[in-house]
Amino acid sequence: MIKGKKVIAVLPAYNAASTLEWTVNAIPKDVVDEIILVDDRSTDGTVDLAKKIGLTTIVHEKNLGYGGNQKTCYREALQRGADVVIMVHPDYQYDPRLTPYLAGIIADDVCDMVCGNRIRTRSEALSGGMPLWKYFCNRLMSITENIWAGQNLGEWHSGMRAYSRELLEVVPWEGNSDDFVFDQQMLHQVAYMGFRLGDIPVSARYFEEASSINFRRSFQYGVETLGVMFWVLLARLGIYLHPVFKPRRERKKV
Repeated sequence: MIKGKKVIAVLPAYNAASTLEWTVNAIPKDVVDEIILVDDRSTDGTVDLAKKIGLTTIVHEKNLGYGGNQKTCYREALQRGADVVIMVHPDYQYDPRLTPYLAGIIADDVCDMVCGNRIRTRSEALSGGMPLWKYFCNRLMSITENIWAGQNLGEWHSGMRAYSRELLEVVPWEGNSDDFVFDQQMLHQVAYMGFRLGDIPVSARYFEEASSINFRRSFQYGVETLGVMFWVLLARLGIYLHPVFKPRRERKKV
């Protein structure tokens, strides 16, 4: 707990047995009140290990995809009374030691959503193992999306994120994709609805056990992201408001 707020870390897992303990051991237990792992039908013993080390473990009956996994994560965190929800990938690509900083920014009411920024400098990102093609695609898309959404995030494609409870209660993320583009839909929803976005630096760690989508899936993800940006354009022009940009309820604060 931090600042009197209940903090829950959610781990969307798929075949993460080789890195799960590294991730969990690095999460500061004096800040995080509960860790929830949602398993998307892993085949490598992730579920048994999660239960062994005492995590609240939820197992999907079938593989729902990365976005579908996050939906279960957020539903469960809200049902368990979370005031702050931190998404930590159990593949150890993002440094879990940063959890208190993300949670603190939310708990102090500075931001409604905070992302980890893997690209503090080009040399740091590349020395951490980020593929060159992925780095340049990330830079190009992040610059474009910042301009499009009127934001100034260091990176738009980070998988380490923190949310306030109110944001998760207002943004209609249940209607988002079950695939990887879920993340971009969420960011553009948050920006469009006027929530406060921020980021902090986090080291990039690419290694054999860390998950990463290939070029083909990355290309598909990029095209789908452009589609989300098109929805934003239509909404701002007053032509069409896609359902995913319609708040589930009014916000308590502005």
